[in-house]
Amino acid sequence: MITAGDLRPGNTVARGRDLLQVLDFAHVKQGRGTAFVRTKLKNLASGAVTEETFRPEEKFGRVRIERTEAQYLYRDGDNYVVMDTTTFDQFPLPPSLLGEAVNYLKESDSVFLLQYEGRILGVELPTAVELAVTETEPGFKGDTANAAFKPATLETGLVVDVPLFVNQGDRVRVDTRSGRYLERA
Repeated sequence: MITAGDLRPGNTVARGRDLLQVLDFAHVKQGRGTAFVRTKLKNLASGAVTEETFRPEEKFGRVRIERTEAQYLYRDGDNYVVMDTTTFDQFPLPPSLLGEAVNYLKESDSVFLLQYEGRILGVELPTAVELAVTETEPGFKGDTANAAFKPATLETGLVVDVPLFVNQGDRVRVDTRSGRYLERA
């Protein structure tokens, strides 16, 4: 068991039949009265995000999420097919299960499958991925009157702001947590 006062972002807990992932956590102590814990929780079954408050001594069931390495193989209709690299089992995953990860996936990329009791809950990407720029306007030397960034479409269809010196065909590294340009690869 884990108490509400011990919750931290990234923890996964069980409440009733629901698996909840802690997205945000704040321990609040007001001048008068008792302290409470304000959390933002994501229901892993439905994807719904709720904000709830708890007393610090309230208890939750501790959940152990297994991370197994997998490789994204190909897209089959609407589903994305991934292969567990240890057992070579293939799983078709719907886009709703992948969420924002679909913007960063290209064939042969490594990901981690997040599983609980044999059920796949989602995927975890590396913190940065390398993608090719498929379309962007040319940058002109000295064009810094506006912002020094321009939009670029990457090979997965994701659009990010890149510096003016990045051209079509260049490879760039993108942070998968924020969706921002990191550097030219």
